[in-house]
Amino acid sequence: MSWKKLLLPAAALPIIALLGYGLTRDPNVVESPLPGREAFDFAAPTLAGDTLRLNDLRGKVVVLNFWASWCVACIDEHAVFVDAERRYAERPFQMLGIVYQDSPENARRWMRRMGGSWPSLVDPSSRIAIDYGVYGVPETYFIGKDGRIAYKQIGPVNRPLLSQWVERLLAESAEVEFTTGDASDASPPVGQSPGYIRGGKGAAAKKAPSGGGS
Repeated sequence: MSWKKLLLPAAALPIIALLGYGLTRDPNVVESPLPGREAFDFAAPTLAGDTLRLNDLRGKVVVLNFWASWCVACIDEHAVFVDAERRYAERPFQMLGIVYQDSPENARRWMRRMGGSWPSLVDPSSRIAIDYGVYGVPETYFIGKDGRIAYKQIGPVNRPLLSQWVERLLAESAEVEFTTGDASDASPPVGQSPGYIRGGKGAAAKKAPSGGGS
């Protein structure tokens, strides 16, 4: 047999292997490099007309939600945020919205209709959304007291997911360190990026809590 005939199939093996790996990946799972890193600071006007800076919220657990009045899925999760604002009113907790590709007028009207008193920031150039790698809405980031992103949720947030992450982050001090999960043990639910569990040096890594039904 000619060596040229053997060479062609051998050269195709890496391509076949790559295609085979791609078929095993869920296309709905978008992994983010941001969990475990410090949240990008920003300062922007709120719908109320004042200015808010993210770093001023250090020491609080922040749920940073990108949303829009035209987003149908945002309706599903809004009641969860309204409940969280009430439930954690006496805790170091802050809901914070970022209006995504929407007008301030529509966003104000939507908030008046849907309820909730937390600040939402205007991002007309989508600069904040770009920094956070937002693909669409809703997307939500859970940020610890130390200003680091603990988890990114793609799609609506439900009550079990919010409770698990907020309670976990409220229980932590602002000095704990991040440890990443073993890739072999990381199987993020569809539509969610892998979370990061935080603990002292040498702490065993665990899988992030997954969402359940609302």
